[in-house]
Amino acid sequence: MSSAYGARRPVVLIVEDDLLIRIHAAQIIEEAEFDVVEASNADEAIAILEARPDIGVLFTDIQMPGSMDGLKLAAAVKGRWPPIKILTTSGLVTVGPDELPEGGRFLPKPYSPTQLAATLRELAGQ
Repeated sequence: MSSAYGARRPVVLIVEDDLLIRIHAAQIIEEAEFDVVEASNADEAIAILEARPDIGVLFTDIQMPGSMDGLKLAAAVKGRWPPIKILTTSGLVTVGPDELPEGGRFLPKPYSPTQLAATLRELAGQ
């Protein structure tokens, strides 16, 4: 077993309105040795971020119902919580680096478990 210092796993907040996609992504992320917190929309995500200072990566779908889509959520998170890394995804649109907050990444759907895990590890500095 690792030391107490090394035992803490990075925390990923996944924001996805499609329950089955969210469950599958959460499983991939947990298997990649991250802790996962789930939200179904941007409003839930903001509430979680206000309560959880340990979130290190935001993984959000772009097309979501509610007060803001994933790109607006990414911008809001980067403005309010600058250390949080941003990973966006979509199966309907492609997003260029100039449309994301600085350091943000885009992963097109469908993504493989290997792609998702590798991108999260890179963002989390693992």
